[in-house]
Formats: sequence, structure tokens, C-alpha cells
Amino acid sequence: MDLKKHSKIIGVFIFVFTSVALAEPSLTVYNQDFAVVRDQLNLNLKKGINELSVTDITAHLEPDSVILHDPKGKRAIQILEQNYRADPISQGLLLSLYEGEEIEFQASEDKVIKGKIIRSGYVPHQSGMQRYGSRYTQRQYQNVSTSQPIIEVEGKLRFGLPGLPLFPSLSDDTILKPTIHWVLNTDKSGKLNAELSYITGGMSWKADYSMLAAEKGDKLDVIGWVTIDNQSGKTFDNARIKLMAGDVSKIQPDQDRYDYSGMMYAREAASMPAPVSEKAFEEYHLYTLNRPATLHDRETKQVEFLRAESVSSQRLYVYDGAKIDHRQYRGYSSENIRRNRDYGTDCNPKVWVMKEFENSEKNNLGIPLPRGVVRFYRRDDDGQLEFTGENIIDHTPKDETVRVYTGNAFDLVGERKRIDYQIDTARNWLDEAFEIKVRNHKDKDTVEIRVVEHLYRWINWEIVEKSDDFVKTDSQTVEFRVQVPAGQEKVVTYKVHYTW
Repeated sequence: MDLKKHSKIIGVFIFVFTSVALAEPSLTVYNQDFAVVRDQLNLNLKKGINELSVTDITAHLEPDSVILHDPKGKRAIQILEQNYRADPISQGLLLSLYEGEEIEFQASEDKVIKGKIIRSGYVPHQSGMQRYGSRYTQRQYQNVSTSQPIIEVEGKLRFGLPGLPLFPSLSDDTILKPTIHWVLNTDKSGKLNAELSYITGGMSWKADYSMLAAEKGDKLDVIGWVTIDNQSGKTFDNARIKLMAGDVSKIQPDQDRYDYSGMMYAREAASMPAPVSEKAFEEYHLYTLNRPATLHDRETKQVEFLRAESVSSQRLYVYDGAKIDHRQYRGYSSENIRRNRDYGTDCNPKVWVMKEFENSEKNNLGIPLPRGVVRFYRRDDDGQLEFTGENIIDHTPKDETVRVYTGNAFDLVGERKRIDYQIDTARNWLDEAFEIKVRNHKDKDTVEIRVVEHLYRWINWEIVEKSDDFVKTDSQTVEFRVQVPAGQEKVVTYKVHYTW
């Protein structure tokens, strides 16, 4: 059987390969699952037309993003034709090309058997990428039944290969690595240190923050890791790595928007150099690993990038008692909401626990905090750290306040019920009154609970009766800040008058 008959699948170009030496690469990884790669190519070109191929590239390169130029601007290089192939030959690919056909297998040292390939189980590298949230991660195909080859031997089916497959020789147009083939035109002959840059998928990075609290108090020690995930199909040896944080506009084939990534600027003790440095760039923030690093294909690399001590924080208790299933009221107009007596009357009994800290220099931070996961820990009286909650922070400039929901309080309970509802549609007014109870079951400690109420019936409102003072936090939200002693209950009442 001649493999050439499958050339329409493997490829139809016959490449003339030119040896190209690659210098130390550099790359900028964005938190939207792509990167910009820059490689130095040591070329030896003749004046006029040249053909050459480069194989040390990624498997997820965007061909229309390729730029090849002389960084010194002394030589003109024109790409007359470019061909990109990302189907390097492999055992799995060859098995897929022979699906439905019979080949030989080396079952043992002295035994060769024949088997028909029913299913190859081949998964291309690009197909092996699966999006979770904002990131691509490599699928674990060994746990997926369809990735197992099925071979028919003597009329019986086998899951798995019966031996080492023996294939006919390769055709001339097969490739061993992802390859770019160029037809170039240049105005001068001689050696040239050119720069190749391109955008590639399959790379991502994110930040993780660990907030460590002592046994008592709310001072935090902060440790951060930046995690870089390389699923690009290429290893970057001794590379200069930069990380871009921010919402950079990047068109995606399916128009999805990514929502999970981030990094924080590293600040170490004065006696130690910071492993990551930061600067503003355009409308974003650029972070640079201050020493070269090797990033292997399908490798996750972590670098400690932040260590700050004695960051002041405060714990907040928030009771938002209106439990509204927005799926139930999808499509409701403002008129429907006003007329529906039951809207907003279901009760949420949980009191939220939130952590808040100021991202300022006086609080030992004061640095751009890109989006990432924040995990909180507290040391127990036996000296061990216990996990107390996590959440995601968005890109946060310096001198802004960060507030993170970490869970629900065990010993604090809320209760909310409506005690009056009157509406006059002829004169366009509505009155509604509520009673909110918050109970503190702690053995000691008075706590402040922020009782949040959403005035959702209409935008024109006035609170005409109230048991406690409130703060207006936005056009339709108020907050009662009440003190609840240990073992006691606090009752908040108010009446709101709407007009339209």
C-alpha cells in the first residue's frame, strides 16, 4: 500500500528546506489565551527569489499574523508566498490515514500479525484543546473511550494496538513538525539576522493570590503565583517572557469572551530582586519575568511573584435578604414587577462574609492587581492554616478598594418579610413596607451587619418611615448598618413610597 495516495490529507506541497538557526526567543502571553512570539532567524539569502522553511514554530500559529523583517531596517524582505502546515506525522496520524485498511503489527520479537484499523483514536493537537472558562487546557483523552484505537485481528475486535504498527515508507511531502514555507524576495545577498513574529493560540496565564491571616486579627500576609500554561505545540528554550494584563480586543472565531486570568506585580523583600517587574503599557499593564525561563510544550510553569506582609483588611457581614429568581421573572417589564405582589418576597436567610482591603502603598500594596483567584486562610490555635474561602477579583488599579465574598456566616442569620403592600394604579403610586431581623448567635462579640435593600419597584422612591438611618449606595439601593450584640436580635423596619 502506497502512502502517496493519502497525500491529499497529509499535504500536497513539496518543500525545499533551508537550514535556519534560531536565537533566544521571546514571547508576550496575554490573559485571553494567546501569545505573541518573537524569534531571531539567522538567514543566508541570495539576492532575488529564495525558498526556505522554518519548523520551530507552534502548532496554533495564526498564519495571517506572521511578520518577517530586518529589525535594523537595512534589508528589504518581501514574502511572495507563505504556506503553513500543522499536521506533523505521528503514529496516531498514520493510523488515522489507514482506518478501514489492514497493516502489519510487530506483536513480539519474532511474530508479525495483520490487523484492520477500525478506529485509530487519533486526536489532533488542536482538537486536544478544551476551553474551561477563559482558558484552554489539554484534555485528558486517555480517560475518553473514543481515544482508544480499535483493531480487528482474525475477526475479533481489540481495544488497543496488538503490537508496534509497521507502516509503509513516508511520501516526500510529509512533515515531522509544524512548518512555514516561504518564497521570499530580498534586495541584497548575504547573511541576515531577521526577526519572525506571530500570534499563536494555546498559551495562557493567570494569577493566584493566597491571603494568610494569623490566629487573631485581620492583618494579611499575601503570597502570589503566576501560572503560565503552554499548550502551543512548541517548547521555548531560555525565553524572555512577558505577561500582558488587561482587556485587549482580540477577535475570536466564535466571538466568545474570556473571563478568567490575571496576574499581580511581584514585590519581594528589599534584599531580594523581584522575579517579576511591572510597567504601564498603552491602556494595559505589562509584567516581565526578570530572568529567562524554559517553557516546555504542555507544561504549566509557576513563578512566585508577590510577597507582602501586614496588609490591613476588614471583615464585613452583609445581609441581602431579597431572594429573587431572575429566571422566573425573565422578560418582566417594570409594570409587571410593580403589579406582581409576590415579587421580591422570598427570603434569603444567609449573611454573607466579605473581606475588604485597600490596594494602596500605605497598606503595603499600591500596585495594579489584574484579575485572578484570591484564596483566604487563617492559622488555627494549633499552628495549622485552614482554608476560609476564595473568589475572583477583577483587574484593580492601585488605590482602589478590593471587596471579596468568601462564604456565609455560620452564626449569623437573617429573616426578611413584607408587612404591607398597597398600590393605586389610577394615581400611580405604591407603598411597601418590610421587617428585617438579623440574629447574632455568637457567644461573644458584637458584630456590624450591613442590611442591604433593593428598591426594585421603580426608580422614583422615598423612604417615608424607618427604624434606623440608612446610606444610599446607588439609585435603587440602600444600606442599614446595624450593631447586633452577641446572643441578640436586631429588627429593622422601613416603608417606601413609589410614584410613576
